[in-house]
Amino acid sequence: MKFSCKTADLLSGLQLVSRAIGTEQVLPILQNILITVEGKRCTLSATNLELSIVTSFEVSIENEGSITVPAKAILNFVQYNQDAEIILETSEGTQLKLHSKRAKAVIAGEAASGFPTITSIQKDVTLNLPISPLLTALNLVTFACARTTSRPVISGVFVKMEKGKITMVGTDSYRLSEYKIDIPGLTGDVTCIIPAKFLDELKGVIALHRGREAEDKDEKGKKKTSIESVDIHLGSQQIEVHLAHTKLVSRLIDGKFPDYAQVVPKEKNTTAVVNIKDLLGAVKRMHYFAKEQSNNITFTFNKSGIHLMTKQTQIGRDESTITSAVDGKDNKIAVSSTYLIDFLARLDTEEVLIELSDKMHPAVFKIPTDHTYLHLIMPLRMTEE
Repeated sequence: MKFSCKTADLLSGLQLVSRAIGTEQVLPILQNILITVEGKRCTLSATNLELSIVTSFEVSIENEGSITVPAKAILNFVQYNQDAEIILETSEGTQLKLHSKRAKAVIAGEAASGFPTITSIQKDVTLNLPISPLLTALNLVTFACARTTSRPVISGVFVKMEKGKITMVGTDSYRLSEYKIDIPGLTGDVTCIIPAKFLDELKGVIALHRGREAEDKDEKGKKKTSIESVDIHLGSQQIEVHLAHTKLVSRLIDGKFPDYAQVVPKEKNTTAVVNIKDLLGAVKRMHYFAKEQSNNITFTFNKSGIHLMTKQTQIGRDESTITSAVDGKDNKIAVSSTYLIDFLARLDTEEVLIELSDKMHPAVFKIPTDHTYLHLIMPLRMTEE
């Protein structure tokens, strides 16, 4: 195997696929990246057996072939190489030589035959999804998923595809996010649970692609057309996502997602539209005291606005009043300052709508101008003053 390529192309590809390499691998070869050159392209592959990422780019090939090399070793050489082009060739079967105008290295690798085969899935459902609403959904949903595997079904995002709409839901039992994307022409009725970790990696891959696009220019110096959508393929047990010349493959989570509709309050006794900047600023300040008492902040809603207060601790207490038009009954609820900050910091609108039933039911948060998003935070026990 021998080929030459642009350093920037190789680095971009290595950064993409290395996202599939975990810190703890059962098989040593899973710390490696598979390099395959054939035709006019170089294909890079990495997997941790749960997530696989494959990407390719154009190169100048002298001899076709393949090899696997430690991801850290090749990344270290390429990311600090200042030369525009790099030549890669194998020697003695399992050694990879890299050299450019001012640098050279030899990396001990392994035969490609020992690397797990990454095959395309059996595709039962295929759809094309615009990147912009997908990124919005990922930003507003995946953070609410559980980050432990004690209950696998809530460590993923529940996805329901029905006529003209995709609904995505994430929860860790203490908070819940639901986001709906309108897809005209979408048919069928499909449900699945996609690992949140996979969707986090997809978000990272999209960001890397967009960063690379910002640097790419054609022969006349103009920026190339950006990628506007992704192709998603679903099988009975796997999901496969295609973005330009990059492919991500992951297992789906098997199980039944909780009937989350039962948690959403059926009635609202109090509503308030609040400026996000004011609310987030107050909660961030009060979190210093709230974290001493289970992140507990009590909200009191009345005609004069919203009053926020932390419990008394050994280091003190904090309170704040936010001007807001409150409709309905006077009300109280205690919620987690950590969850509030996590949620509010993700919104890019000026205001958030808060709906309350009572202190025993979840606080409901919506975007006043957009009915596609819903967020719930479960109440904490409230200590009456």
